[in-house]
Amino acid sequence: MADPEPEENISGGESGGGRAATFDPSTAATRAEAVVDRLGEMYWTKTYGGRPAFECLVRTILSQNTSDKASQPAHDSLMERYGGSEARSASDSPAGEGTDPRADDGDLAATLAEADQQTLAETISSAGLYNQKSERIIAIAQLVCEAYGGADDFDEFVREADPDEVRDRLLEMNGVGPKTADCVLLFAGGRGGVFPVDTHVHRIARRMGLAPADADHETVREYIERDVPPEKCGFGHTAMIQFGREYCTARKPACLDDPEACPLADQCAQVGVYPATGDVVDPAEAPE
Repeated sequence: MADPEPEENISGGESGGGRAATFDPSTAATRAEAVVDRLGEMYWTKTYGGRPAFECLVRTILSQNTSDKASQPAHDSLMERYGGSEARSASDSPAGEGTDPRADDGDLAATLAEADQQTLAETISSAGLYNQKSERIIAIAQLVCEAYGGADDFDEFVREADPDEVRDRLLEMNGVGPKTADCVLLFAGGRGGVFPVDTHVHRIARRMGLAPADADHETVREYIERDVPPEKCGFGHTAMIQFGREYCTARKPACLDDPEACPLADQCAQVGVYPATGDVVDPAEAPE
């Protein structure tokens, strides 16, 4: 069966290392778990893991402060130029055209550690903030090579080391915040119980009342990881992002005009959403 998760999700869809999984929605012990189960029924239930850790780190950096529509072409262009002969053979461009000859060693970290910053910036320009991101990617690639010996050993560290240690090491990297670190732990390391919090998850969890209205990203993560079983956190994260794109948007959630238009209306506290007046505010600004 075809993977229903779209390629533009940060996990990479069918190519992102995820695999279909089955869960029983009737066993939900918390409202947050019930929400995640419903999202799974709407979209997909998967477990994650298996993405190359360094590539996953780079992909997530490219996604920062921009849309998937913008970051996906940047990732594809980066991999075509720097990702080695395997990536080039899968591309539509002639072999060797527009690629870095050092990519033949197959180690993405080693190649990017020696990349020309201006050339990398031009390669990833569709992602926005390309000068800043190119500098960060090169610096992190150099750190990965110095500290771990390259992409393969870094991948092993992410998969095998204590998750708290991995998260701490990732957060020490310039430009890597909690969401980026958690995405690497989830999609590369396959770590259960990790629920990355992006802008969609942050908004939806507070709007639905799954976390305090004034919770920051880390507090939202703590509440959800407390209330959702570890094996459901992965698809809960990606499916909630899709729900945020389709239904619970920032400015005009589906329930604003039609309460029955949202498939999760019965689970939502509508914090900051006022259908009677048509107003929508950040949950933190909603009167108690």
